[in-house]
Amino acid sequence: MRLGDSLLLALRAITAHRLRSFLTLLGIAVGIAAVILLTSIGEGIHRFVLAEFTKFGTNVIAVAPGKVKTSGPTPTGIPTSVRPLTLDDARALEHLPNVAAMTSVVWGNSEVGGNGRLRRTTVYGVNAAMLQVFSIKVKSGQFLPEEDSEHARAFVVLGAKLKNELFSDGNPLGARVRIGNMQFRVIGVLEAKGQVLGIDLDDTAYIPAARALELYNRDGLMEIHVSYAEGVPAAQVSDAVKQVLKSRHGREDFTVTTQEDMLRTLSNILDILTMAVGALGSISLLVGGVGIITIMTIAVTERTSEIGLLVALGAQRKTILGIFLGEAVALSAVGGIFGLILGFGLAQLIHLLVPALPVHTPLLFVFLAEAIAIAIGLLAGVLPARRAAGLDAVEALRAE
Repeated sequence: MRLGDSLLLALRAITAHRLRSFLTLLGIAVGIAAVILLTSIGEGIHRFVLAEFTKFGTNVIAVAPGKVKTSGPTPTGIPTSVRPLTLDDARALEHLPNVAAMTSVVWGNSEVGGNGRLRRTTVYGVNAAMLQVFSIKVKSGQFLPEEDSEHARAFVVLGAKLKNELFSDGNPLGARVRIGNMQFRVIGVLEAKGQVLGIDLDDTAYIPAARALELYNRDGLMEIHVSYAEGVPAAQVSDAVKQVLKSRHGREDFTVTTQEDMLRTLSNILDILTMAVGALGSISLLVGGVGIITIMTIAVTERTSEIGLLVALGAQRKTILGIFLGEAVALSAVGGIFGLILGFGLAQLIHLLVPALPVHTPLLFVFLAEAIAIAIGLLAGVLPARRAAGLDAVEALRAE
């Protein structure tokens, strides 16, 4: 039998029972739509989170006090301590090769009062290079000036939201504000930066790191952030940072984390989550596969005499096998196309109704989903098709 005739027979068999065929391919369509919808949302969130993390650039290395490691229990009687990171440590890193900028960081939560208003917010102790390290811009006034850390003047730069809360539309430059029990003079206001993973970067105040250490009665920095030149391997700068701090501390009692490491780890976690939600959606595909097996088994039973006639006329077993496999694959392929259209449409509709929810459907997912639909049809049609191909011609012709 020619290929064209086989395809024509398969098509006629599908169209002869339109409602049954539609319900069968609907099971596949719902499964594909679920996979496309869930993976589109997962991939959209993946891209959104990575974009949020890279708002401050990717060439950043963070140094924190204390060594993060896994080890056995510490023997009793042996004291353990973490040497704090100091302003001198930060200055030592500033002059390393390929280091573009460095800022020491101390933060806390304090009441900020000014213009007769009071607001509790996050206060960061940094230095003049923070703008360069984190790609932040000043809207009015200036940022903290470059001064000797130990003698930094009591200046403060307000985030856009904090400025509006305290001074509304007024000009805050030159005004005095109280942070905790210390007085500061406002010298600048930053441009709005928005939120990053739920943290409002505009509802903040920035003061010199040395003043923050005094304000929060700390003897060491919480972090040191170093930005390095484009094109320079992160590992090279990270190794240089470790060597300098080890020479100053005598041992590696600190943790160095590159932005690349954080993004790689975060990306791996988000990939797993995307695959997990896709796997949940694929359960519907299994249901659709069972539906194809059921319908094809019924079709073999209904068309037993037709199969016997084909065999009696000389049709080969592989031809019978191909006809029924073709029907199963055609049902699943058409169902997959409908599922792609339905899933993509629902994803875009959700994005229109909830603009804050990111949605993205990569072409790879589209092709993969259709390939899975065809594969399910092929696998689901194997048993009924083999049963049809194995029928005895005489017995099949005698069947009613």
